[in-house]
Amino acid sequence: MNYLRRRLSDSSFVANLPNGYMMDLQRPDPPGGTPPTSSTPTSSTPSTSTPASPAMERRQPPGQAAEQPPHTPPPPAKVAAPAPSAAKAPPTTTTGPAPAPAVTAAPAPSFGGGGGGFLSSFSSVVKSAQLAQNVAAAAQARTAAAAAAAAAADAKPVVRKPKILLVIDGAHTDWAKYFRGKKLNGEYEIKVEQAEFSEINLASYVTSGCMVDMQASRGATKVVRSFRPDFVLIRQHAYSMTPGEDYRSLVIGLQFGGVASVNSLLSIYNFCSKPWVFSHMIKLYHSLGPEKFPLNEQTFYPSYAQMGTTPTLPTVVKMGHAYAGMGKIKVESQQDFQDITSVVGLAGTYATSEPYVQSKYDIRIQKIGGNYKAYMRTSISGNWKANTGSAMLEQIAMTDRYRVWIDSCAEMFGGLEICAVKAVHGKDGNDYIIEVMDSSMPLIGEHVEEDKQLITDMVMTKMAAVLLGVNAVPQPSSVKTTQPRRAQAGVRSTSGSPAQSAHSSPQRARSASTSPSQAFQPGPLPAPGPGQPAHKQAPQLK
Repeated sequence: MNYLRRRLSDSSFVANLPNGYMMDLQRPDPPGGTPPTSSTPTSSTPSTSTPASPAMERRQPPGQAAEQPPHTPPPPAKVAAPAPSAAKAPPTTTTGPAPAPAVTAAPAPSFGGGGGGFLSSFSSVVKSAQLAQNVAAAAQARTAAAAAAAAAADAKPVVRKPKILLVIDGAHTDWAKYFRGKKLNGEYEIKVEQAEFSEINLASYVTSGCMVDMQASRGATKVVRSFRPDFVLIRQHAYSMTPGEDYRSLVIGLQFGGVASVNSLLSIYNFCSKPWVFSHMIKLYHSLGPEKFPLNEQTFYPSYAQMGTTPTLPTVVKMGHAYAGMGKIKVESQQDFQDITSVVGLAGTYATSEPYVQSKYDIRIQKIGGNYKAYMRTSISGNWKANTGSAMLEQIAMTDRYRVWIDSCAEMFGGLEICAVKAVHGKDGNDYIIEVMDSSMPLIGEHVEEDKQLITDMVMTKMAAVLLGVNAVPQPSSVKTTQPRRAQAGVRSTSGSPAQSAHSSPQRARSASTSPSQAFQPGPLPAPGPGQPAHKQAPQLK
């Protein structure tokens, strides 16, 4: 019975019943029923009819159901006694099995009158279960709606903490304006903190990362702040032999605090020694060959005591770790080389020497992310250092030969996002690679603003990848090679006299066009317009 109750209370079971079955169960019980009797047949009395099922009773006409007598419980079953004549009958001589005695079985319990009421109770249970289920579902829906309304009423806008970008650079470039209004993944703002190496101090911890204390001067205002940088862009040299300009400890502190950067802190620390970088360029020279990677020869002296052998003269001696033309001396005789040896001993540092190349012009190839540019600089003043005195700067075509140089050097120290290669094109028609620069390289030419924007986009892409795990697709404008515009092929910059500039321009154009090893043919310099100055300060290819 419990099984029947559970089955009838199941909504899926009731849904699978035949059409109209539940309506038949809900009909009122008949006024009376005919108790069915059941007996086994005997040899003398015929068997009675089997009990009628409730479905058969429902299909009976109303008149026939009214003629049935009221239901009375049947008397208890009794076993019929043998007839007296059968006990006194003499045995017969007939062969065969004797007939079995007649036995009357007990009648089965009747469900005539009470069956309809029982099924009606099942029907009411099903209806009650369905009603309770509907009520519970409605109550649950109201509760969920009320909870959602309460959550919407109490919800507050999520305030995301901005990501802090530390830019180590001089005050000549305001990097905050290039990141203004930009968001990482459209969610996190970028707060730029800019200072020089000399204006910051820091402490790094294993669990809490790096804490930077900044004391910068912005005009007449002194800025004092403490913050935890999430990312750093380094645009300054971390080490110089000038007293008080060794900031390698700050690079170690940023690495200790787990701060990501452009370029990597590993590469920035490796670039604190030029002979160390040149040793990696020697590996490229041996792997690619002198044709693809024409590296200038160089000799390294750990101290002045090893400078006893005179190199090929004339030679250029570089003292220690210096940049921007500092610490370079041209030696043309053995006596001058001995003199410079004593100076190196007084400085207490290492030194290098390399053959002097009589150059027609300097070449610089730079790479910022996926953007490539090539420049040519020609000295006008006649100084053996092209970045000293007056010089002319021009953007030239980016060739496959230059691309091999810069791409090979960009793979050093785990990858360089910002780098540049410096080379000299000699009067013998050959190229000589002399140096590689990292993210501290200066920006030159007429595309300085474009280069700054490229650095900004690259920093945001790397910040999103490191801090948010989002691999942003670089913009199509940043993955290209910027070619020079023919109308402005020559960007003339000189500090000499107008007569000297006019005299040097045709000579410069002829020198560039007669080079057999280059894949470009620079055009003539444009004449200055009326009211336009013909001379500008020479940009330095540091």
